[in-house]
Amino acid sequence: MRGLVYGLLLLVTIPACAADAPDFAAQRQKLVEWLALETAESASVTGVRMLDPRVVEAIGRVPRERFVPEPIRPFAYAPVPLPVHPEQNLTAPFLTALMLTLVELQPDFVVFETGTDTGYAAALLSGLVARVYSMELIPELAEQAAATLADLALTNVEVREGDGYFGWPAHAPYDAIIVKEQVDHLPPQLLAQLKPGGRMVLPLGGGTDQMLTLVEKQLDGRVLERRVLPVRFSPLQGGERI
Repeated sequence: MRGLVYGLLLLVTIPACAADAPDFAAQRQKLVEWLALETAESASVTGVRMLDPRVVEAIGRVPRERFVPEPIRPFAYAPVPLPVHPEQNLTAPFLTALMLTLVELQPDFVVFETGTDTGYAAALLSGLVARVYSMELIPELAEQAAATLADLALTNVEVREGDGYFGWPAHAPYDAIIVKEQVDHLPPQLLAQLKPGGRMVLPLGGGTDQMLTLVEKQLDGRVLERRVLPVRFSPLQGGERI
């Protein structure tokens, strides 16, 4: 709730200077400071007392304004979801940072992401892991994300138009999988493509009863789940729903 209030305050205050060139670098730093506060406030629920410093550094470096439509660029660093398409929002920064922290990224990881939207999370991942394979069902978003990532010279990210429910078997197994759409069950194809010892994070549950869930695939094949935080994501637009 506090993030929403803060976001509304930004929406009120930013337009006063929107005619001038926004200081996006300063806004990125303010967002980094806010994420630390939000992490501390939610720690009793999430169990996460500090975000991965590498994730925070990436958030302070990657130009989020490049991943939102031109009319709302002055609001690029508001800590709330932002509309990027009639059927898709850009995930709130805190949830993005939390999801990337939960999967415990390492520099040699190969990561699969579904729900590319405009490519912001993929851009963050680009500087944190070896390879990123990202899938987006909406053709114009997949095209836009690929173009923006290429323009930023993020060459270790590959974006594909397609149904992320089924993963991307050609590049499996993955060290980590990030799902940014709500599903009411653990997709078996994604679990099969997760490397033993790997982690997957996803909004799991039906309707409004969603929990951000961390899935850990043990070396012996057992699957452990940990409910992290109540969330509200748009439903997966593929898989069994087609």
